[in-house]
Amino acid sequence: MELEKVLQRGNGRNCPKIDFERCKKSILHDRFHFAGSYPRAQNVTWKSTNFKTILTWEPKPSADYSYTVEFSVLGGDKQKNPHCIRSSKTVCDLSSSLTDLNVYYTADVLSEPPLGATTDLIEFPYTTSPRFSPYKDTEIGKPEFKLEVSEDKKKTTLYVTDPLTALFKDGRQLNIKDIFNDHLQYKVTYRKNKSTGMKVYISKTNAIELTDLDRGVSYCFSVQAYIPSRSIDKQLGELSQPQCSNDDHQSIFEGELSLNY
Repeated sequence: MELEKVLQRGNGRNCPKIDFERCKKSILHDRFHFAGSYPRAQNVTWKSTNFKTILTWEPKPSADYSYTVEFSVLGGDKQKNPHCIRSSKTVCDLSSSLTDLNVYYTADVLSEPPLGATTDLIEFPYTTSPRFSPYKDTEIGKPEFKLEVSEDKKKTTLYVTDPLTALFKDGRQLNIKDIFNDHLQYKVTYRKNKSTGMKVYISKTNAIELTDLDRGVSYCFSVQAYIPSRSIDKQLGELSQPQCSNDDHQSIFEGELSLNY
């Protein structure tokens, strides 16, 4: 509606139908120029799982402006990702740019002329993100695990695979154990099949042995990363797909059920 009013007024000019689009762009250019500004980005948010860190914002820009992302350690010099300069996208992958995982970063999303366009403006409007620390804030995805019951049914062992991250070192893709080291633990939640009573076991290793189970009884297990050194709301990762061990007459299978807390 506001754009229609501007076009109707025409900034003192009339837009001929034969060249309406060119006239419209000229009017919008003048409008931005005289206002000294472009629309600011909104809802600037960090989204990060297993150190795959994406900065997102709104709205999608028109053809009359673009976005540039500048990021920095708190109090540090501004840097730019070459893929996020005068872009029409509303996402910027900063996974490989945030090299110091333990510090806090902020990012500015600047509204600028589109690529190839010029302007007399020296400073551009921007919106600043909340602060973000990869080590402290990235979400941890659900792990996978294998379930093994001993022949005498006295011991059940869960073999947990550390989730991979989006980070590489010396050509090797890192997993979460490579980054969190001894701070990484795993929380196992389990119960008897067809029962609602839950038990919890915390392990510092990937081979988790449970010996307090009733022999020959089916149990259902789920696993999630647990990092007690983090703030309480960031300590637990995503819950794994549950798996169940069956009674003496059936083999182990992957359950399609959900564990109720």
